[in-house]
Amino acid sequence: MWNRVRVGSHLLAPALAALLIAPAAAQQEAKQDATIPSFPFTTPVFGLADAPDGSLLVADSGAGIVELRKGKGSLVAELPAVTDIAPIGRGVMFAATGGNPEGPNPPTARKLYRVSRGSIQEIADLGAFEAEVNPDGGAIDSNPFDVAQLKGGSVLVADAAANALLIVTQKGDVDWVATLPDEVVPTSNVKTLAGCPDGPPNICNLPDAIPAQAVTASVAIGPDGAYYVGELKGFPAPTGRSRVWRIEPGTRHAQCGSSPACSIVASGFTSIIDLTFGPDKKLYVTELDEASWFAIQGGFGGAIGGTVNACEPGGSCTPVASGLTMPIATTFDKRGQLYVLRNALIPGAAEVAPIP
Repeated sequence: MWNRVRVGSHLLAPALAALLIAPAAAQQEAKQDATIPSFPFTTPVFGLADAPDGSLLVADSGAGIVELRKGKGSLVAELPAVTDIAPIGRGVMFAATGGNPEGPNPPTARKLYRVSRGSIQEIADLGAFEAEVNPDGGAIDSNPFDVAQLKGGSVLVADAAANALLIVTQKGDVDWVATLPDEVVPTSNVKTLAGCPDGPPNICNLPDAIPAQAVTASVAIGPDGAYYVGELKGFPAPTGRSRVWRIEPGTRHAQCGSSPACSIVASGFTSIIDLTFGPDKKLYVTELDEASWFAIQGGFGGAIGGTVNACEPGGSCTPVASGLTMPIATTFDKRGQLYVLRNALIPGAAEVAPIP
């Protein structure tokens, strides 16, 4: 099991698109590389992936899929509400779209698509699957947020609102792999951020601990073929309570927490928003903010910046970049360079930057 050396971040929904956040102070923050083309992202931006041709792909939820390549940035597919991309060949990719529970949703929302230049083909309606099956048995809600391609053509989808990991075949058949359990967590962090005891009574009068949903915001396939899923951890936005689960390959219908197919392999994080395995076989864990997602979303302030951590195989996790303003995703290019997509909700400021 990996051990978190520094306590470190939750998931943002597309509903936060209109939220304007002042940048947090940066420490060791990644710097923009002049060789990476800028692009006027609509924001919010959520997903980042490397393509076989060496380009970088960005999920701009306000516009669609953006390609950064050879000094130029261009919109390659109009797909409102896109949250993540998984390239499956040159110019071909899977793309997931999420839903906005607090406002209007485009007709594209909560679905999985196969995208190529000039073509956007719906593969599966993930919102309909949640309404019909509801794997975790809780409130019916769907927000597909992260995707990872499997060998053989199927794709894994981390549905953050459903607290479930889904699998979709090339034919569009949907099944659920696993659900992640609620966990009783302390309310001290959200009370501190809200200024208790003088803050809002609905927060300050909370018990010392309440159940929090896992919020499955990220998925990555490990070198061992297993599925790794990160918890954002829902309200009350605790610090140090987000975990990484390992799920045996081929698993179906596992209730993590009781199923032997699931195990916790890393813990002690705060608001995990992305997982990526590097060419060095390390697991890179991105935390949205060390003070939790509520420090960004709650409206009370208190954000101190997010962290990207490198977890040695079977060893400890250490930061490789910290003090990042709203880091939302990472990826490696073909040369082994690590990039972060940051400033995710700041209009005009979202960018892709290398991490030394």
